[in-house]
Amino acid sequence: MPTLTELWDRPDAAVVLGSALVAMVLVLSRGIWRVSRNVVTIAHEGGHALFALLSGRRLSGITLHSDTSGVTVSRGRPTGFGMILTGFAGYVAPSLLGLGGAALVAADQIRPLLWGSTALLIAMLVMIRNVFGVISVVVTGAIVFAVSWFATVEVQNAFGYLFCWFLLLGGVRPVWELQRKRVRGRAPSSDADQLARLTGVPGTLWVLVFGAISLASLYFGGLLLLAV
Repeated sequence: MPTLTELWDRPDAAVVLGSALVAMVLVLSRGIWRVSRNVVTIAHEGGHALFALLSGRRLSGITLHSDTSGVTVSRGRPTGFGMILTGFAGYVAPSLLGLGGAALVAADQIRPLLWGSTALLIAMLVMIRNVFGVISVVVTGAIVFAVSWFATVEVQNAFGYLFCWFLLLGGVRPVWELQRKRVRGRAPSSDADQLARLTGVPGTLWVLVFGAISLASLYFGGLLLLAV
């Protein structure tokens, strides 16, 4: 990991640190988070959908709600490894996407990162089943596409850093929010509790696994972004 002096000596130090600061505001500010969290929900439900397909389940549709919740419905066996993998994928998807994005940024592949993200959003749009969900995905995809196609290289670089920092930081907060709701008895059908019923492993342990993966992704993704 570079020292603070080495980081400040980088020509893009303002971009790296500035994008991290903006991402922190997007995640930590309660009012802004109510809007920005929709992007995390898209990644969350996209994770469910992708792993449902990879595990051989049939994807029926995705619904995104204005309260930043979402539901992904798939058909197949109600138990078994496929269902477990599908349920597990949601809370770790934003963080793992952020980690993968950081690896692309480190390899100076920001435009492919933006194009790939746009392609995934288009693929997800086909399965959206409500108006708010369509609007959320279209707006997010339009922003990413516009940056990838029309913006200067400098703007693309800044957006790429911001995109990755936001997913890495934004992947951590929902896990904490999940456990807080569970403690208050407000999330009896959460992913963690569904996994508990499927596996017999307590839901709190699943939350800890979600948190460990999210924090590890933030750590290693942050190292990649800071070391570029």
